[in-house]
Amino acid sequence: ASTVGAALRILRQLVMHRLIVLDCEQQQGLDVITRGVTELAEFALNMACIQAFAELDARHGIPTAPDGQRAQMWVIGMGKLGARELNVSSDIDLIYVYDEDGETAGTPDGRGRVSNHEYFSRAVRLIYGLIGETTEHGFVFRVDLALRPNGNSGPSAVSLGALEEYFQVQGREWERFAWLKSRVIAPRDAIASGSARALRTAVLPFVFRRYLDYNVFDSLRTLHRRIRDHAAKRSAGHPERANDVKLSRGGIREIEFTVQLLQVVRGGQFPELRTRPTLDALQRLTRAGLMPQATADALSAAYVFLRRVEHRIQYLDDQQTHVLPTDDDNLNWIAHTLGYASCCPFLTELDAHRELVAQEFDKLLGGGREKECKGCNGAGKNGQAAPPEFEAMLDQLSERFRARVALWREHPRVLALRDDARVRLMRLVQRTALWMREGRVNEDAAVRLADWIEPLLRRESYLAMLLERPPVHERLLRLLGAARWPARYLLQHPGVIDELASNAMLDERFVASDFGRELEDRCSALRQTGEDDEESLLNLLRRAHHAEVFRT
Repeated sequence: ASTVGAALRILRQLVMHRLIVLDCEQQQGLDVITRGVTELAEFALNMACIQAFAELDARHGIPTAPDGQRAQMWVIGMGKLGARELNVSSDIDLIYVYDEDGETAGTPDGRGRVSNHEYFSRAVRLIYGLIGETTEHGFVFRVDLALRPNGNSGPSAVSLGALEEYFQVQGREWERFAWLKSRVIAPRDAIASGSARALRTAVLPFVFRRYLDYNVFDSLRTLHRRIRDHAAKRSAGHPERANDVKLSRGGIREIEFTVQLLQVVRGGQFPELRTRPTLDALQRLTRAGLMPQATADALSAAYVFLRRVEHRIQYLDDQQTHVLPTDDDNLNWIAHTLGYASCCPFLTELDAHRELVAQEFDKLLGGGREKECKGCNGAGKNGQAAPPEFEAMLDQLSERFRARVALWREHPRVLALRDDARVRLMRLVQRTALWMREGRVNEDAAVRLADWIEPLLRRESYLAMLLERPPVHERLLRLLGAARWPARYLLQHPGVIDELASNAMLDERFVASDFGRELEDRCSALRQTGEDDEESLLNLLRRAHHAEVFRT
């Protein structure tokens, strides 16, 4: 084991030296560098698994499943490792999952039996020793297991059954973003045999819901606010730490959040959006009509630029840092290796990229907090806005709209809403009333909105969508104010409301070839994840048909 560990550490030094030359001297693309680091991690973890399993098999025999076959453990790479985007001084976020509980076969003389859980927990410790411990040769990768179920208080290895139960009972919204890029990276035998595909049945339904999931907006806002607060605390009293190309305003994290938010919201109904690499996801969002091509190209350029800067920061001291140095010598070195004559034009371009990223991020997450909802800015539970006084709000409504909303005082669906959903509902009513007073929508529209939304209150995602997307809310009201048919059709097929989020409904006509191509893209995405059963394909076709009828 010591020989394997030393060899992996020396290999890491050789790879890093080669990557610096490729990046800084030969100006190779970002993908060359990130792929090189990722493949090093995959190779190292596979070798560590082989070594750990060989040692434990000799002591305890193989871990067995109920059918007598060998139980498998999968090393799951999260974040940039899962997306094959590792930077040159990344730690690696890992989760260890094994497929079956049971016990080991023991040694030939009948000794050494332990539970599969104990076997795999010991394997985790051995793998860490080979990869993560610092020796006279350094380390291979810093290892972080904090993303596992129950975080640092949870077991180092969990069974597949325990993982599924955790997702169903305790899984939090931010963990869906973490699992979005998850990928089994070792051991290679488990990947080649196909046993690792069993994870899909647990992970995919957790990350991607069957409906348009706008509830995640607030979760992402909270997560982003915590990250910003943490970065601010780290830089308090240390102004040199404030210029963080990953976590500061307009940094790498805001590009990733922008992409992942759109994927998580829509990936359940639009499987063609499911992909791990950020740059690939940006282009898929464009093809799906969720982002203008110019915006995707600008965010892609910013992402590549910021990641290349991040690498140069890390080359300086081989530290996991993203903070731009303040001394002139290091700044000039970064600028020169990026092709700039001095640090001034480099810093100018850095600021331009970050400003664009920040604007796009704020545009995406700013929809649900517009200033017009003046009556609901108080602080409530968990940082949510406090609900306005119901009676005071009724006094602000027109006669017919007030009479319709007043019925909600004792309505069981309204009373059953969670606090945050009730806040959203009241804010939608206030916004609707404001637009009526401004003459943007009529009273028929407001009353029909109340009629339409009442039966759907158990599906809180629709409330979140309308609040997060004011243009969708306004288009819906104008449509409801023009005729009764849209309200009836939307009640039968509420998912088609998402069509109002795109200008395509107003600007484009039905093209059979485009319709067929979009369906084939979705079918292909389902095939890749093994979800192309008859029921899933029929549901896909039904949704597409309902959407086209609504557009027409």
